[in-house]
Amino acid sequence: MLLFAGAMLLTVTATGLALLLMAWELMGATSWALVGYRWREPHRARAADVAFLTTRGADLGLYLAAGAAIAGGVGTLELAELPTAAEPWLAVLTAGIVVAALGKSAQLPFSFWLSRAMAGPSPVSALLHSATMVAAGGYLLLRTQPVLAASGWGEPVVAWVGAATVVVLGRVDRRAGRVHRAGGRGRRGGGGTLQLVAHAATKAALFLAAGAWLTALGTKALPALRGAARRYPLVGVTFTVAAAALAGLPPLSLWVSKDAVLAATLQRSPALYGAGLVDAVISAVYSTKAVWFVWRPEPVGVAAGWDAEEPGTRRVTACATAPLLALAGSAAVLGVLGLLPLAGVAPAAWELALSAVLAIGAAAGAWRWGERLSGAPAALRDWLWLERAAEVLVVAPTMALARALAVADDRVVHRAVLTVPDAAMWLARQSARRAEFSIASVVGAVGSSARRLGTLARRPQTGQLHQYYAQAAVAFAVLALLVVVVR
Repeated sequence: MLLFAGAMLLTVTATGLALLLMAWELMGATSWALVGYRWREPHRARAADVAFLTTRGADLGLYLAAGAAIAGGVGTLELAELPTAAEPWLAVLTAGIVVAALGKSAQLPFSFWLSRAMAGPSPVSALLHSATMVAAGGYLLLRTQPVLAASGWGEPVVAWVGAATVVVLGRVDRRAGRVHRAGGRGRRGGGGTLQLVAHAATKAALFLAAGAWLTALGTKALPALRGAARRYPLVGVTFTVAAAALAGLPPLSLWVSKDAVLAATLQRSPALYGAGLVDAVISAVYSTKAVWFVWRPEPVGVAAGWDAEEPGTRRVTACATAPLLALAGSAAVLGVLGLLPLAGVAPAAWELALSAVLAIGAAAGAWRWGERLSGAPAALRDWLWLERAAEVLVVAPTMALARALAVADDRVVHRAVLTVPDAAMWLARQSARRAEFSIASVVGAVGSSARRLGTLARRPQTGQLHQYYAQAAVAFAVLALLVVVVR
């Protein structure tokens, strides 16, 4: 958890693509460990693998972006210099950033990993899927917005993919049978900093409330949580405030922050603004549905659905309620910042009124019909078969290629490697047979000569002083003769 938090802090403070990429990698690795915290349970371990490999595949876009930036003449990889990359490398750079951001933010076609990641503990979901990992994609787009603008197509692509993700997959959440999933999605098609902050507080409160009920009752399935808000009123109130904020109900945070984003969207694309309003309606429906369940009276036999996932403690501690109060309060009041000049484009009065009417109407309809809301088609229930498509189109060919390479390694490369020492040993044996005798003779002759020279060198060492003087005199005479001859 500390490594993940540190990596996220490094990600949001990095000024260059190289340092951001290092932190991005560490964040992905630690998120895999956090989601698979209960790794002894096979389905949780597989969920962590799916989440990690999916985001990891999209993360390759950052490597592509870094390579394109270098090829395009950006030497330092500073984020501020990325828009200066030459074409066609600027287009490749933009594509890499967009793919990495869409993967981390669970946008189409990478959306399915987010539901898998809900297998992690509730505190992990509250951290990863509200304020950090999922928001990292939006943060990356914020920091590289000049690159998207310079490309001419990056911003529209990101906006429309985000809108399509919410509109198409919103029905999946609307029929979601788990309170974790009700808090697991939200509007990420925008990109304003205020929206990210307010949205983080709102979703973290929802996740922690779901975790509190899971700890107390041993389940997070909505049908089994009927009456949970009445049994634990403080958790119920904070969950309701956060869900109302996610629904965009006035005067809570996301009502204003969402419209601040939509106001800027309207200036560029009325069609995209309309998609944002559809998103607001979908958010209001599935948020209200979750609240409807937890505030129902407890039916007879509701306890039979408890302890389905883990033994419940039947209590909510102060350690859980304190952060819930802080996060729900933030979800309620942060939106006023959207009316200040620092928020960028302020929404007009009619925009605020329109979104409020739509949110209230959608919430009222969802409350009226409750669980009678129609389910999603099979394709949407299975996330458009995106995970199956990934297994068929990516995983299966990759594993087949890996097996083929393993066979090639065993039968070709491995044998080629073993051939080298075998050949060396054969040459050694041949050389030993033909050259060993002559080489041994030479070595023996050298040794004998050395011994004879040693014997001769010892002879003058008699220990007699007069002999040493005589030897010295002979040596000086020889030296004098050499001097005369040389001259």
